Amino acid sequence: MAIVGHGFEKFPTGRLLASSAERRWPGLFAECRSHPAGDLPTYVPTYTEVALLLRGPSTVTRQADGVCQRTAAIPGTIWLCPAGLREDFITISDDIPEALHIYLPSRPFSALQTDYGSWDIGVASLRYESGLRDPLLEQIGQVILSEMQSETSSGRLLIESLTCSLAARLLQSYSDISLNPPSLAPSTKGLDHRRLRRVLEFIDAHLEDDITVERLASIACLSQFHFARVFRTATGKSPHQHLSEKRLELAKSLLSQGSPSLVDIALACTFSSQANFSRAFRRATGMTPGQYRAASRGTHERSTHGS
Repeated sequence: MAIVGHGFEKFPTGRLLASSAERRWPGLFAECRSHPAGDLPTYVPTYTEVALLLRGPSTVTRQADGVCQRTAAIPGTIWLCPAGLREDFITISDDIPEALHIYLPSRPFSALQTDYGSWDIGVASLRYESGLRDPLLEQIGQVILSEMQSETSSGRLLIESLTCSLAARLLQSYSDISLNPPSLAPSTKGLDHRRLRRVLEFIDAHLEDDITVERLASIACLSQFHFARVFRTATGKSPHQHLSEKRLELAKSLLSQGSPSLVDIALACTFSSQANFSRAFRRATGMTPGQYRAASRGTHERSTHGS
């Protein structure tokens, strides 16, 4: 889903503060922007958009399809805009220091189709909504922002799970169809020991590869939407927490060996750069990779001399 630059087209007067472009997230693109007071031109979005105000109060007036919305916004305020809907204008009363924009495919609910059985949700679209206060959407947005600003070793898996949760919330509460099928109730189909073992063995064997929720869910013979919940029930951890711990163990092991370079270790742990790996490793251990390697070498030498 190549949507890099989408924000530049819709928000030509704004400034890009952060972007998920280099992360190659599946199914979702995010960027953090500032917006000066003023008017924005007519625009027809190609992608579904969720916008979250992060800093600064402002009044935002916008119009699409004959519907004019005026919102006195504060941090946490959310706007929704479906793909293909012509926005006649957007007027911002006061500078917005920071807002998060999340872009989804034009048909954001297609990935949930298997969870809805015979319901045809692929054609559902998002409503044009303004001034929402939704704690769940805000929480999802804040986690996406955190991952965008500080990459983790299992970030892609986390974002993939959040994309499913975000799409499900939007479908249930803000779409143009009304449905509440039994398939969205808590799943009674758990993760038995045999299937859980297959999932864990796959993770152990592919720590240096791009592991997706879709692949893990298929191994467990579950839908993506239900997999994360039953995995947490079975292990006490989310899939991305489990994968993060495993990749941290891998990083420590490689650092202790002494020979692999930090760049190679970063790539082995699926980070986009050595700098991002170093920051994440320090957050997790309180030490830089170089400090950990030196400490491991000292422990090994003391052990050798002692024997």
